[in-house]
Amino acid sequence: MSALQVIWFFLVGVLLIGYAILDGFDLGVGFWYAFTRRNRDKRALRRAIGPYWDGNEVWLLTGGGAIFAAFPHVYATVFSGFYLALIVVLLGLILRAVSLEFRDKHDAASWHRGWDAAFVAGSVIPALLFGVALGNILRGLPLDDSMNFTGSFFTLLNPYALLVGVMGFAMLAMHGAVYLTTKTRGDLLARARGWAMGAWAASVGLFIAGALAAAFWQTQLARNFEARPALWAIPLVTLTLLLLTGLFVRNGRAMRAFLCSSLSIVGIWGIVGAALFPNLVPALGDASRSLTIWNASSSQLTLTVMLIIAGVGMPIVLGYTIWVYRLFGRSGTDAVAGEAQEEY
Repeated sequence: MSALQVIWFFLVGVLLIGYAILDGFDLGVGFWYAFTRRNRDKRALRRAIGPYWDGNEVWLLTGGGAIFAAFPHVYATVFSGFYLALIVVLLGLILRAVSLEFRDKHDAASWHRGWDAAFVAGSVIPALLFGVALGNILRGLPLDDSMNFTGSFFTLLNPYALLVGVMGFAMLAMHGAVYLTTKTRGDLLARARGWAMGAWAASVGLFIAGALAAAFWQTQLARNFEARPALWAIPLVTLTLLLLTGLFVRNGRAMRAFLCSSLSIVGIWGIVGAALFPNLVPALGDASRSLTIWNASSSQLTLTVMLIIAGVGMPIVLGYTIWVYRLFGRSGTDAVAGEAQEEY
């Protein structure tokens, strides 16, 4: 194991965390869009994510590119095994993007309803399937001696993966609702708080259920925690952050709630990293078939060159993200607050 392989394990994790936090609230807002009826409320939700959603997806593209460059065997195995599911995710992301661009290009009510439904579907499908994919990685995949996926689409629909998928969906729904409490006013703000508290209760319950399932049935996951008891601090801190999220939402501390919600997502990925390391894709049954950071990585030269590129590119992405959020942060809040006086 080299330092470069460990560095890239953490860099890929950082990129996935960035995507989960930033596009996570977009996907959550898209889910709650289904619970709005008035045009002004729908418009407020779209405007809440309008300046950000496409930039947030850059983190997914960068994360996928980093996996392809740093751990190409993982990319090949996972993308071939999850091919059908990933195509559905891709179609969902396309639906979401097109609906946001096309929805207001025509005034017919049927046109609006169709694209509204596409926006909801394009948000819900990725939010759920990303979690199911993560659950399958944590559980382990059936791999052959060449480390190729040997299961089918239905292999992925196992109880543990579905539990993780529903938990991830609940957390993104909570994250999106908490984000809306920072961007809305009046009646819509009260509804967003109600959404956030409902999703928060579900997230806490499912988080505890997922932890128990991992402890009792996913022995491969629990092995790292048993070997290093200090790692138990990560789920405990994550649970504390989840509890603080609900407390701050209830007390009307929107920005603190959003910060805790974001940090709880970091905690979830911390749990994933601690449970997997040094594995990237555990194999079911025979651990010798697992894809690890040393048997699935690119050459040292490739990792070095990519690290230089990442050292240049990641600050640019971070700088762009910070600039956009600073530029549109306050003006976006004011614009959404003004929706209470607007109708189509």
